[in-house]
Amino acid sequence: MIKNEIQSCPKCGNQKIIRDLEIGEEICNNCGLVISDAIIDSGPEWRAFSSDEKNQRSRTGVRLSPTLFDMGLSTRFTTNRDASGKLLNYKTVDKMNRLQKYDNRSKVNDSQTRNLSIALPQLDRIAAILHLPESARDYASRLYRKALSQDMIRGRSIDSFVAACIYATCRLQGIPRPLKSISAISTRDHSEVARTYRLLIKELKIKMPLDDSFKFVSGISSKLKLKRNTELRAIEILNKAKEKQGLTGKEPRGIAAAALYMACLEKKERRTQKQVAQAAGTTEVTLRNRMRGLESVIKDRTTIDPITTEQYIVQ
Repeated sequence: MIKNEIQSCPKCGNQKIIRDLEIGEEICNNCGLVISDAIIDSGPEWRAFSSDEKNQRSRTGVRLSPTLFDMGLSTRFTTNRDASGKLLNYKTVDKMNRLQKYDNRSKVNDSQTRNLSIALPQLDRIAAILHLPESARDYASRLYRKALSQDMIRGRSIDSFVAACIYATCRLQGIPRPLKSISAISTRDHSEVARTYRLLIKELKIKMPLDDSFKFVSGISSKLKLKRNTELRAIEILNKAKEKQGLTGKEPRGIAAAALYMACLEKKERRTQKQVAQAAGTTEVTLRNRMRGLESVIKDRTTIDPITTEQYIVQ
């Protein structure tokens, strides 16, 4: 017996309803009125006494996925064998081949389905290269479907919208993936992907969160193969600058790269400014400017002397 708090008794108004699944009745807990005697059991019609029996008897398929153009509800034809595995005669095989052809054509009958059948495999390819989680792939697919339903992709490149949806998803979910790396994997130019991204967030009215420099420290550090204590020191430098409000208005990747380079100087890990700038996707000039800004903010000239930074500058 299961108590349900949603329904109420029509006689006394009591909301404590007992649902007896064995006899299929709903009974009021207060007055005993039988509200319904035809409860539908949504569970399986079979019983299982072990996990192996449950896996063998279960007939449910995979969950609905927005990363598939038909949400995973497509049908499949086996053209040479029947349900029991026996071979079919040649007339039946020919008939099944024709039915399979008609079925494939019916799946992509409208323009939106054809668009999704092209875009979603491309989205899955880029997401696999970027090692994005499944939740990010699902959200990017829903974002693309929303843009498609609002007729934003007509006359524009499908690949650029796919890359823009992936980048927007990474920004919304806090996944550190730069636009340059996404556009490099895509088949379109960086400028076109950036233009499509701006159009996407404008038309769909998406409010993007501001990037934080802390989330880029780990990625840049792994590319440079730095030690853990160096990475922690860079985070300490950023925390100290954040307390004094010295991170506002600056590009977060440049700030993270500058903090890591300053930590490398302090921890005696030899990394050139060129190496750090390339790992962060910025320039050496930006790196030096962000270093001067951090040094002026944190006022910590005793541990990090700006004169010593010249020994690692690549001429």
